[in-house]
Amino acid sequence: MESLLQAYHHLAVVFLMMTGFYIMVAYDNLVKKLIGLNLVQVSVFIFFILMGKVGGGSAPILAPGIEAYANPLPHVLILTAIVVGIAATALGLALAIRISRACGSLDDRLIAHLERDED
Repeated sequence: MESLLQAYHHLAVVFLMMTGFYIMVAYDNLVKKLIGLNLVQVSVFIFFILMGKVGGGSAPILAPGIEAYANPLPHVLILTAIVVGIAATALGLALAIRISRACGSLDDRLIAHLERDED
């Protein structure tokens, strides 16, 4: 039990990820699915940054007396992933607007039903 309390940040990552997966699976609205996808993205970002942390490490600047340095690579990669995530969200919202105008709804079941009726 004590090890679970010490790893509370990992539990928060798992909670965010499972909440995002639940939102993507349980809801039919496309915008809600995008929100769930963003929650999963944020949980992966947090997890990746947590893995890059070095206990007792300092910034990667050479200085006398410092033996452990934090790795800056995860932080740089997450900055890139944030930009890609924002672009993917903007594209998803733009597609949702186009789908809403074409089909009159954002409900994916209704959209699939309309597609079957066209065939």
